[in-house]
Amino acid sequence: MSFFAPFTIPFIVGALFLFAVVLTKWSLWFVRLPKMDRRLVRHNFFTRNTLFAVWEVVRESLLHARIFRVNPRLGYMHMSLAFGWFLLIVVGWIETIFYLGWEPIPLHGHVFFKYFMPLNGISEHIHFFEHLMDALLLFVLSGVALAWYKRLRSKALGLRRTTKHILFDRVALSALWFIFPARLVAESLTAAIYGGEGFLTGSIGSALSGAVSQDILVTLYEPAWWFYSAMLGLFFVAMPFSRYMHILTEIPLIFLRHWHLHPTIERKSYDNFEVEACSRCGICIDPCQLQVDLGMNDTQSVYYLRDRRYNMLSLKVANNCLMCGRCEAVCPVGINLSTLRLNSRAKRRNIPNEGRYKYIKGMDRSSGSGRVGYFAGCMTSLVPAVQRSMEQIFNAAKEDVWYADREGGVCCGRPLMLSGETDAARKMVVYNTDLFRKHEIEILVTSCPICLRVFRENYHLDGIEILHHSEYIERLVAEGRLHLSMGVSKYSYHDPCELGRGLGIYDAPRRVIESVGELREAEHNRRDALCCGASLANTVINDSQQQRIAERMSKEFEATGCDTVVTSCPLCNKSIARATTLPTKDIAEIVAQQLKSR
Repeated sequence: MSFFAPFTIPFIVGALFLFAVVLTKWSLWFVRLPKMDRRLVRHNFFTRNTLFAVWEVVRESLLHARIFRVNPRLGYMHMSLAFGWFLLIVVGWIETIFYLGWEPIPLHGHVFFKYFMPLNGISEHIHFFEHLMDALLLFVLSGVALAWYKRLRSKALGLRRTTKHILFDRVALSALWFIFPARLVAESLTAAIYGGEGFLTGSIGSALSGAVSQDILVTLYEPAWWFYSAMLGLFFVAMPFSRYMHILTEIPLIFLRHWHLHPTIERKSYDNFEVEACSRCGICIDPCQLQVDLGMNDTQSVYYLRDRRYNMLSLKVANNCLMCGRCEAVCPVGINLSTLRLNSRAKRRNIPNEGRYKYIKGMDRSSGSGRVGYFAGCMTSLVPAVQRSMEQIFNAAKEDVWYADREGGVCCGRPLMLSGETDAARKMVVYNTDLFRKHEIEILVTSCPICLRVFRENYHLDGIEILHHSEYIERLVAEGRLHLSMGVSKYSYHDPCELGRGLGIYDAPRRVIESVGELREAEHNRRDALCCGASLANTVINDSQQQRIAERMSKEFEATGCDTVVTSCPLCNKSIARATTLPTKDIAEIVAQQLKSR
């Protein structure tokens, strides 16, 4: 049987080019992975983790479940294009087997099978496959129609703003938009000339044969198949250099995650999988408060990843981010955006200098003793009422406490990490770790979510339980060691970014608040909570811009009718306090006020 025609050349060239580029990229990325990461791949390959990864590929790469949660119409658009195209390939492959048995057929023979059927004398059509393939084509075309509509009315699909594309994105997108309409035309012309039973292409073919002369149909026949092949070839050539590379990069990324590979502050080959797995869908744009409150349109994660991928990342774009995690919370691919930002900054700003940190040697200003250690943190030192309240709470619970930094101490190191100075931060980590070990504490409590996160993620404090003060207070109440009186005050709680989205601590603060008064939720709360704007991670925006972000957020608290805004982060406390006329207190303060005397 013959399975070659000149029009297939663009498809064949494009497919071979795509295969070569993707194979080269994947090979380089895998080879450059650290030895420990490659060991994890080998260790986990033949485990159930691989099966879990396969299921996630189906759920997210084909069905796009996370995007459905953002907006059902947007999810349907992505699913119809991805899953529909996948089914066209699979069912088309099965169709050729039913017609020709297990005879080996080149790839383009499967893709353009409707063209090669009459060429090889196949005139008997299997009705089931004719209708099924038409149904799948219609499924994909409905997604294409939604994609066209999204460019005109993105709000209808849940996006207030869409992504600004580069040249390769536009080329690949244009080709993708025409691939399936071109297939519809080519297969309908084939049905008009040679017959077809499909409810879609067969019906259109019958209508064409009745309205257009056979000579015109024959004249249009080959150009239609050429156009279809050319669009496929063009898409394949542009794909590795466009946002559509995510189609082939998200899959290995999912497997690597299930094999326990993780991003780090140091730039490693794993980052390539994350950077190129970004589809630039634009879902991360709307949640960005820099865009909503300040009108900044070029620093969102979608543009940061784009600029980094094409080696045109500026320090301004890398640094202009609150790292609040709102974009990361909605990213359908689950890219670790904050970690990627950190290692971009480390590459540009890390300045090893031993002399700058000699002062920390032997600098133990701690006081007291006990199995519980309290690390207030730099930001908490700026809100003395929090420290005083914690001392009242410790005393009420009759807890012996070792105070790590009541008289001054060494920063936890996270602010330096956020700025990219990882070497300096590492010196502080080592110093504080040795200090905690030296005083043999069993529980480490901090009032600062910034400190808490770095203690949990970057310190190696095995054997020491690390708690936020809201978690610790909740435990004291549950154990009956802290007795509180229920008041009549109405509170609205602000979820700090590092504590909420960063560490997933939402319920403990709320349970504490509900033990002393009434809790009223703001419109944006928990995982969707707004950032206060005073993030240490952003070194670009000025004080007045931070204030504007805080003022917009504070309006939500005022709308609840609460008496007091409560937060559990000293930095958020100061930011909110100057943006609203409502009293603003730390969770420790309202607890200390409601302590029962025993």
